[in-house]
Amino acid sequence: MLVFEAKLEGQSEQYERLDEAIRTARFVRNSGLRYWLDNLGIGKYELSAYCAVLGKEFPFAGKLNSQARQASADRAWSSIARFYDNCKKSKPGKKGFPRFKKHQTHGSVEYKTTGWKLSFDRRTITFTDGFEAGSFKMWGTRDLHFYQLKQIKRVRVVRRADGYYVQFCLDQERVEKRKPTGKTVGLDVGLTHFYTDSDGQTIENPRHLRKSEKALKRLSRKLSRTTKGSKNRAKARNRLSRKHLKVSRQRKDFAVKLARCVIQSNDLVAYEDLQVRNMVRNRQLSKSISDAAWSAFRQWLEYFGKVFGVVTVAVPPHYTSQHCSNCGEVIKKSLSQRTHRCHHCGFVLDRDWNAAINILELALRTVGHTGTLNASEDIDLCIGEATPQCKSSRGKRKPKK
Repeated sequence: MLVFEAKLEGQSEQYERLDEAIRTARFVRNSGLRYWLDNLGIGKYELSAYCAVLGKEFPFAGKLNSQARQASADRAWSSIARFYDNCKKSKPGKKGFPRFKKHQTHGSVEYKTTGWKLSFDRRTITFTDGFEAGSFKMWGTRDLHFYQLKQIKRVRVVRRADGYYVQFCLDQERVEKRKPTGKTVGLDVGLTHFYTDSDGQTIENPRHLRKSEKALKRLSRKLSRTTKGSKNRAKARNRLSRKHLKVSRQRKDFAVKLARCVIQSNDLVAYEDLQVRNMVRNRQLSKSISDAAWSAFRQWLEYFGKVFGVVTVAVPPHYTSQHCSNCGEVIKKSLSQRTHRCHHCGFVLDRDWNAAINILELALRTVGHTGTLNASEDIDLCIGEATPQCKSSRGKRKPKK
């Protein structure tokens, strides 16, 4: 599934009609959730059928496209189903009970195959539901001429602080070819450096939030001094939202480009299976950990690994910094000790570099390698969905009589 995004250009009256459609979609979603609370035990089919009742009972809800109402009901059911799954799996802590959505700066409304129409040149989109938002010009770098209209399964209108965007969900798998490099790498993420690989190379931590923190504080003070409900408060809130949006886009751009570069340069990428949700409970490091966005970087690594056919391995993080990569002895050290010194063999190395080597070695053992770093032949087997054997010969079972 591919998702293409473009910015919408229109008149202020058209934007107001899009706002009405977004509010109506939120109303349908919240009404479906209330219907589930009043009638516990109903399923997805009953929520979809309830959308027709809402369209007849409320005239403004009837203006929204019928498939868009069903998509809003699907959103309500997805939150309910997630709550049920968490309860069945006995997830520790809160189970994520469904909550009502309130008015926010961001919002969206989703259409399926009706309620919208593309122009012949695929540069203009027209919304044909009861709100009559009209035609919008699309600004983006993606060309929809390479895909058929029947491949477009969903069209989503998203409102952000800097405008309105349209997203096209295409039924198309993304597969790209690359030449094998015969290289393997292990990554150890951190706060001093964004990551240190098994070759000793480091990438500096960009710290996007830290660099923009001064401007964010200034905009927050200006927002707090305005009168609630005034136009100046709305303008100040929009300026603050734009700054937060810029920080999030910088963080995403850095993660995407770096993950793509790492995947294209190696045939196997190993990293730690970190539980970031538990790590951010540290009050002294929570902001820095969130600013580093390790989870987003891992998600893009796994995504590009599937696209380019590269093996990605997540290894347990236990004792990767404590084990000596030269002799294997456990050398206990605190978090402030940044240099690994082995008292058994005298090996001295940077703490993160030592951990990256251990991560790679553990990943090679996980996928069935013999433990050597030069394992290009075995990697080719892994890419071809075959697991190499750890031993040269294995005992065969005796044939049954």
